[in-house]
Amino acid sequence: MTKQILVKDIPIGGGAPITVQSMTNVPTKDVTACLAQIERLKNVGCDIVRLSVPDRESAFALREITDQSPLPVVADIHNDYKMAILSAENGAHKLRINPSNIGNQSKVRLVVDAAKDAGIPIRIGVNGGSIEKDLVEKYGYTPKAMAESCLKSVALLESFGFYDLVLSVKFAGVAQTVEAYRYLSRVCDYPLHIGVTEAGTPSMGEVKSAIGIGALLLDGIGDTLRVSLTDKPENEVIYGHRILRAVGLKSDYVEVISCPTCARTACDVQGIANRVEELVKNIRIPLKIAVMGCTVNGVGEGKQADIGIAGGKNKSILFENGNVIETVENDFIFERLALLIDKKIKEKRQ
Repeated sequence: MTKQILVKDIPIGGGAPITVQSMTNVPTKDVTACLAQIERLKNVGCDIVRLSVPDRESAFALREITDQSPLPVVADIHNDYKMAILSAENGAHKLRINPSNIGNQSKVRLVVDAAKDAGIPIRIGVNGGSIEKDLVEKYGYTPKAMAESCLKSVALLESFGFYDLVLSVKFAGVAQTVEAYRYLSRVCDYPLHIGVTEAGTPSMGEVKSAIGIGALLLDGIGDTLRVSLTDKPENEVIYGHRILRAVGLKSDYVEVISCPTCARTACDVQGIANRVEELVKNIRIPLKIAVMGCTVNGVGEGKQADIGIAGGKNKSILFENGNVIETVENDFIFERLALLIDKKIKEKRQ
């Protein structure tokens, strides 16, 4: 188990629930736009939000943002140690830095001192483009080089007596990212922020993120995550929760399972499944619904579900906990299933 740190009042590591993060993409100095985006992120389940701090105006804007933000705020710093110090002084709940590109050791120490004074943690974030030249020469452009780069920064901050750390080692490639995190998890017990960086647009980025993040989570690696997509920040959060659900780490939702269809399919599986998903998308209780296309093996394969339907040529079977409870005319499948869903939801809420 990893150590635990706090980002404001949100625990990361130490067996705490895995948190989902995203990042604003409006100018941080535009306080109104930032707060509006943070509110939208909160509404889709974001736990922690990160903001770029490229200049003094953005750093000073943090004070007003952190005073009003419903989420803990992480200041993302590149190159300029002064922005990290100003962010800590202006209410940031955590700093994200890469010590290897923020300046010499004396500058890094000033950042660490500012974090100590503010009582906030630091994430050491290393990406593929920021591995030190000597490590690339020693190991090549490899996951080990990135992990060692991160550990080098950890040793530096520990030498300053600072241990409230979260680590990340992200490549744009899935296999490299997974290998880097696996290496890091074997040699240290700091909490890990996982994700595939620069994953791309949703068409491929969602796949890369699901494979990379999912593989690590199934290994028991990862304490907080971000799905990095060229998309609206809110969609990063939505997809992050979907990954957690897919690997069994979140159960507070209604899962719709449906067959891929074949020549035996006797009802509109795709249409019914889509309508059911829309019906239950905002329900936050553990419930599994099966939409199966035939009666040949629909009930048997749907036994894992709480309720479901198995399509027939003219009539379909409605079942609950693997037991047939009703035969329904196909024109009324969705309506009858919707009534059963409503009944099941009420039972679970009692």
